[in-house]
This record gives sequence, C-alpha cells and structure tokens, in this order.
Amino acid sequence: MPAVFLAHGSPFLLDDAAWVAELGAWAQGMPRPKAILMLSAHWVDAPVTLGATETAPLVYDFYNFPEKYYQVKYPAPGAPALARRVRELVSALGQPVAEDPRRGLDHGAYVPLIGMYPGADIPVLQISLPALTPAPLLELGRALAPLRDEGVLVIGSGFLTHNLRAADWRGNAVTPAWVSEFDAWCAEVLGRRDVDALLDYRRRAPGVRMALPTHEHFVPVVAAMGASIDVSEPVAFPITGLTYGAFTKRSVQFG
Repeated sequence: MPAVFLAHGSPFLLDDAAWVAELGAWAQGMPRPKAILMLSAHWVDAPVTLGATETAPLVYDFYNFPEKYYQVKYPAPGAPALARRVRELVSALGQPVAEDPRRGLDHGAYVPLIGMYPGADIPVLQISLPALTPAPLLELGRALAPLRDEGVLVIGSGFLTHNLRAADWRGNAVTPAWVSEFDAWCAEVLGRRDVDALLDYRRRAPGVRMALPTHEHFVPVVAAMGASIDVSEPVAFPITGLTYGAFTKRSVQFG
C-alpha cells in the first residue's frame, strides 16, 4: 500500500460533490486496503494513543454547524489486530502506548473516508499524534512503515495551510500570495522528498506564519513521509487546488 496525506476539509466537504468525487477516484486508483490507520490533525495526545478497536460513536468535534452534520454516520469495523500490531511497532521504539477504547473517529478521519470508502466496510484504527514537532512524527512514520507491506493504508489527515481567520467561506476572495507560495514550496519539498527541509519547515517555508498559526494540521504529512522509507518511491499529488480562499487541497501519495 502507499502512504498518503490528505486534506480533509470541514464537514462541509461532504456537500462538495467534486471534492468527494476526487477522493473516491483516488481510492479507486489504489489497491484496496485490508485496514486503514488514521492519524488526524484533530487528535493530539501523548503518548501514542490507540482509539476504539470496536465500532464506536463518531466524534463530532465541531461547533455551531447545521444539525444534519451531527447525524452523519460511518460505522467502519474496528481493527483490534491492527491495534496490536501498532502497539508492537511503537513499543519497539522504546515508547509507551496508551489506549482510549471509547474514542471514535473524528471528522478529520471519517469525513474523507466517506468520500474514499463510502461503504464503511474496511476496518479503521485511529491513533493520536504524540507531538507537534516534526522529528518525532517522522520517527513514528518510519516505525509504522512495515504496515504498508501488510495491506494497511497509512493516512495522515490535515491541511497543508490552515488559517481560519483568512478563510473566505463564500469563495469570493482573491487567493493571498502567501497561500500560493507556501503551497508551491510544499509541492517542491515533498516532490523531491527533501526530509531536511520538511523537518525545518517552520524556518524555511515562505509565509509559514500566515499559513499555519497552529501546526497540528500540517504535521501529519511528516508522519506520512516517514512511512515512505524507500527514497525511490514516486511521489504524486492526486488532489490539488484551493478551497475557501486560503486552504490548499494538495494531497500526497508516497508510493
């Protein structure tokens, strides 16, 4: 399986037929996974924590949305065997692993999965991001890399740019220069698999302070690249473009 980073959008993504179609086409172009391991921007908790291994209620981690978004369901099977394997791989790093057996999938997980695998018939395990600094997440991704040979799709879910104050929810604003510059920098760095630049993105990336007032949406891409340890693997951008004026939809496939 490849390792991927995807831009997940808000729950409004589910009303964007074109975006949902892009996610579906992307999934169809990959081998069908035996299970999915999800690292979402919306769960940051140390140490690495395993979510529910049985089907659990979704986490509606958003506020003041129309009621219909709180009625969305995604009853994917749990993945207890994958949880045991993740515990084994992370423990081999000498790191502790915790469990939160009641925590279901948050919207950074289930929203894109509805577009990719609408049948909700693939086992899914969500684990927490244990840090927002990139080096530990690169190490975590490398530890998880063997899962790919076992049929597991490793997904980092976030947004390469995430400035809510700069968003234009009506879609009428001109794209700020810092959005285009930051997106282009990401495309170049990820495309050439420049690990050093990626780890140092807070210093090197143009417009980073505007693109990322906080960093939880960006760093899942570091874990995804970490899971791509073969430097000869191709890098592709299955989905690109902008949404809400200040957000890049750029998504990445390693392998």
